[in-house]
Amino acid sequence: MLCSLLLTRKFPREEIYGLTGQIRRASVSIASNIAEGYGGGSREQYRQFLDIAMGSHMELQTQLILAIKLGFGDYSEFEKVESLASEVGRMLSAMVCGLRLALNSGP
Repeated sequence: MLCSLLLTRKFPREEIYGLTGQIRRASVSIASNIAEGYGGGSREQYRQFLDIAMGSHMELQTQLILAIKLGFGDYSEFEKVESLASEVGRMLSAMVCGLRLALNSGP
């Protein structure tokens, strides 16, 4: 999620190895796990990587809430990023549900 990476540019410099780094890693992890799972070869492996991506998504949501509470950045920018993160979460959930149904219905 590029917008969350851009948002962290406005965080305090002393947070570069704290919340800034965590938000950036979680954002990159979401996309990376989707891609790695898709390229893995099996539906089961793909679902496992989507589950990991979902965990990273939940981390990102938590970190955004913490950043808002700590007063890092503009609230309207957080709303935009949080809205996009929620949309990504809904898409991930739909993908996981679809794969679970496909795995349970057989080859």
